[in-house]
Amino acid sequence: MHLLLFREVWEIEGMQTMGILLVVCSSFKLMHFLGLIDFFGDDSVEDDFELSTVCHRPEGLDKLQEQTKFTKKELQVLYRGFKNECPCGVVNEETFKTIYSQFFPQGDSGAYAHFLFEAFDTNKNGSVSFEDFVFGLSIILRGTINDRLNWAFNLYDQNKDGYITKEEMMDIMKSIYDMMGKYTYPCMHEEAPREHVESFFQKMDRNHDGVVTIDEFIESCQTDENIMQSMQLFDNVI
Repeated sequence: MHLLLFREVWEIEGMQTMGILLVVCSSFKLMHFLGLIDFFGDDSVEDDFELSTVCHRPEGLDKLQEQTKFTKKELQVLYRGFKNECPCGVVNEETFKTIYSQFFPQGDSGAYAHFLFEAFDTNKNGSVSFEDFVFGLSIILRGTINDRLNWAFNLYDQNKDGYITKEEMMDIMKSIYDMMGKYTYPCMHEEAPREHVESFFQKMDRNHDGVVTIDEFIESCQTDENIMQSMQLFDNVI
């Protein structure tokens, strides 16, 4: 994603929209890193998973096809790219942070990479397997708007109690500021994360109880044209 797009989003809506956009964009960048964008440039795709020396053996292809919205060919190419970059079959958090540091070399992407890693690591075992990766991509790239918003909500809801608190949102906003705040135009000042947390809650905390529920989050996002556009950016990436 070109930095100009982030600048435009910042000027229009601020960091709450940018946070949603970064979820989609970061997945796109991760796919680019793994060499997974051009699915149809090579017809010499394996008939099934070709497993070499790996420490994690993925689910069967047919089962993954049933559980995701990818075709057999797409899953084969996804696995080939994943295996090439992650030969042991899993990605740990440090590797994830290293990948994202290449995407945002001028900022500190460590905190944001941690939050995104946590969202992909659905089993909470400290690693992202091919299945974790594919399930997340299936939702982000092929899921319904509600599916995608639920996934984004899960990213913000760090303790998974069903609510987004100001502290949790502040952590996310601060991580975005650390990653790219100094390189947006106009440049964000240090109080920008806190200001945008307040703006986020004014918009989404409809009953003013100090937390944002999944229903409040989805309803608010669905009525926001900019957020809806950002959620649809990569409908046709693959």
